[in-house]
Amino acid sequence: MKPPITSVEVSYLIHATEDEKKVCDAVARLLGGDPVMQREALEGHFGNRIVRIRIHLTGDVASLAFRHIVAGLPRQVRAAVSDRLAAFVDEHSALYLRLDKQRLISGTAEIGTTDSIRVKVKPRLFAMQRGALEFYSNELEGT
Repeated sequence: MKPPITSVEVSYLIHATEDEKKVCDAVARLLGGDPVMQREALEGHFGNRIVRIRIHLTGDVASLAFRHIVAGLPRQVRAAVSDRLAAFVDEHSALYLRLDKQRLISGTAEIGTTDSIRVKVKPRLFAMQRGALEFYSNELEGT
């Protein structure tokens, strides 16, 4: 049987004042592996260096990464996301999480709004038989 998650996409920015290795290592720990990272060099408004990182995982690797992300979220964060799940799921059943980059570097995965690491999870249709909200709720609760 195919895995319930079809893809996980992670993207974030690294500013000139940040240690790129620390940020990338924290994201690799979040995903539970050593993902291939696509780097794009950008320039800020004042000429400062910015690097955009994008990771795209599919198939079994994506499902394992999603489970690793969920396992890495503290119980209270999983409960908070589960309580407001409709705010995190779009009309195509994709789950969007924005994790605080600085907290992740220090070892804690928490929801963030600014300077965040964006995680997009796309499920397979068969996983949505009972609906996206129920599927993600079960995943967050560990059932």
